Amino acid sequence: MFNRAVGLMDLSPGLEEKIRVCNATYTVRFGVRLRGEIKTFTGYRSVHSEHMEPVKGGIRYATGVNQDEVEALAALMTYKCALVEAPFGGSKGGLCIDPREYETHELELITRRFAYELIKRDLINPSQNVPAPDMGTGEREMAWMADQYKRMNTTDINGNACVTGKPPNAGGIAGRVEATGRGVQYALHAFFRDEKGMQKAGMTGDLSGKRVIVQGLGNVGYHAAKFLSEEDGCIITGIIERDGALYNPDGLDVESIRAWIAKHGGVSGFSDMHHVGDGASVLEEPCDILIPAALEGVINLSNAADIQAPLIIEAANGPVTAGADQILREKGTVIIPDMYANAGGVTVSYFEWVKNLSHIRFGRMQRRQEESRHQLIINELERLSKDAGVGWELSPDFKQKYLRGAGELELVRSGLDDTMRIAYQSMADVWHAREDVDDLRTAAYLVAIGKVAASYQAKGL
Repeated sequence: MFNRAVGLMDLSPGLEEKIRVCNATYTVRFGVRLRGEIKTFTGYRSVHSEHMEPVKGGIRYATGVNQDEVEALAALMTYKCALVEAPFGGSKGGLCIDPREYETHELELITRRFAYELIKRDLINPSQNVPAPDMGTGEREMAWMADQYKRMNTTDINGNACVTGKPPNAGGIAGRVEATGRGVQYALHAFFRDEKGMQKAGMTGDLSGKRVIVQGLGNVGYHAAKFLSEEDGCIITGIIERDGALYNPDGLDVESIRAWIAKHGGVSGFSDMHHVGDGASVLEEPCDILIPAALEGVINLSNAADIQAPLIIEAANGPVTAGADQILREKGTVIIPDMYANAGGVTVSYFEWVKNLSHIRFGRMQRRQEESRHQLIINELERLSKDAGVGWELSPDFKQKYLRGAGELELVRSGLDDTMRIAYQSMADVWHAREDVDDLRTAAYLVAIGKVAASYQAKGL
């Protein structure tokens, strides 16, 4: 995918190679005393590009973690940050572990030891390398890592900024948990404002009534499905999980399925009437929008030709293989690429990092002043109405909404929406203007690689 994009660019071979390769990958093997014996774990942290620092990228806990995967995901982070104008280079980390096999206190020991190994090499550092949650990790693990950093760097006033995705009571930011799913929603909003893009996908109207299939009801898939169904009127017809899928053309209740999965670990037993044993087959059911939101490579050469959705939005990293991507493009399927579609996480991580460095929550200085100014206008309007004897009144709902100043959550969502709109427009401009660019992914790579190349050239590298 990278090669296809640089083939359309006028980069010198040396610069092209510099952008392609990972700068460094650190492999660590450390021991932790658990259950009366020493267990050895293998972890990675890869730095793809330092055209901007710090570098940014999640840490995943999964048994399939390996160096190639970590390096590929680090590269994707570089392009993702460039595309949405987050001032970071790309990085990624991983630990070969199945977190479900360990008790909470054991996971804390393992996480703190892994963090220790990375911190002492500046691979976790507010100004050099800032991890975030990924598959198998969350707020809890980030809080442990941040605490470990502060134990080892007791005088670093910006220590909280060493990782993002922390709980709100440990230096996190409102809206971070929902960020990637919310970003998927805003990405679809941006697409549905693009008339030319809609024509290419053969779609009309707005999101209301559109049938959606979601693969993976983890954090990203759940929030995307929740917001699209509750706020935009989409009908969630399919939900695919590791133990099968649920499919109902009339729509599924996202909240109750989420609660069931949390209690039982899968969708089995939720509804025999709607349960499909071969979950992957539901990817091929007719729908308007397909959202792969879990693992990479779920749409591949074996099923790409049978995918019926005219629009795919990649909420996961790399859910469509390069071979499948070609088949889908030839069919005319429009794919909103992962480097854009799931950039909500890193965008709000950027806001959290800025919040930690500024040591003040967003909205604290201006919120009440905004409310006071709005109150002045309301008072004046009501006075004019009374003096003129018109007997006119503002509707209470309007008054309540208008008088409310923006808090941290509203400001985070506003910033995320703005970021997704601008990034989509930069891709769409290339997609619609160049005849040699027939898909959004190539357009996204062209925009992102162009920005990285400009950074290197500006630095004299």
